Amino acid sequence: MSVKFEKETVRDAPIPGGRRTDIAHEVGERLTGGKSQTGYLAAYLQQLQSNPLRTKMLTSGSLAALQELLASYIAKDISKHGHYFSSRVPKMAAYGAFVSAPLGHLLISILQRMFAGRTSLRAKILQILVSNLIISPIQNTVYLASMAVIAGARTFHQVSATVRAGFLPVMKVSWVTSPLALAFAQKFLPEQTWVPFFNIIAFVIGTYINTHTKKKRLAALRKKASH
Repeated sequence: MSVKFEKETVRDAPIPGGRRTDIAHEVGERLTGGKSQTGYLAAYLQQLQSNPLRTKMLTSGSLAALQELLASYIAKDISKHGHYFSSRVPKMAAYGAFVSAPLGHLLISILQRMFAGRTSLRAKILQILVSNLIISPIQNTVYLASMAVIAGARTFHQVSATVRAGFLPVMKVSWVTSPLALAFAQKFLPEQTWVPFFNIIAFVIGTYINTHTKKKRLAALRKKASH
């Protein structure tokens, strides 16, 4: 009798933190879809396969706008209207959707076709080299030129001066992060998720660089105002 009572007590006793565990499990199931493959991540991956360019454009545009908004908030860069939403936010969204995403889609597709079916260590290293020496310079040049136009550059000389000044610093960041990101993608990610994955990496780095740039500009303005 005592054995039966003990078993029932253990079975019916509440598990510490059980509700929190259930909520975490439900959130995880909803995001990934679990075994049913009906979560947000599964739906997103399905859209990547059925509508790759459109999905990448929406992803890149949203992340670019969020990057500008987040950088403004961190740097306390308030617009003349008294909030963090400036005219740069929709411009960054347009850049992400109509420039960055189609260019990344094209270049990554070419890179994947070049190394399709090649899984040797030599092929993976060569893929990283091609990415860093060809693809990254193209993307960074277009990025710097676009940022110059968004910042107000209107002549070829102004755009080219911005590209020349920022190219090497941006490439140094790419040479550090790109090999690690590509090696991770080669090992763990399906090819259709590469561009969104690289968009997330670019979002983190871009937010940091954008925040740093805004803080320097604001510090220079404060210093100029104090004199």
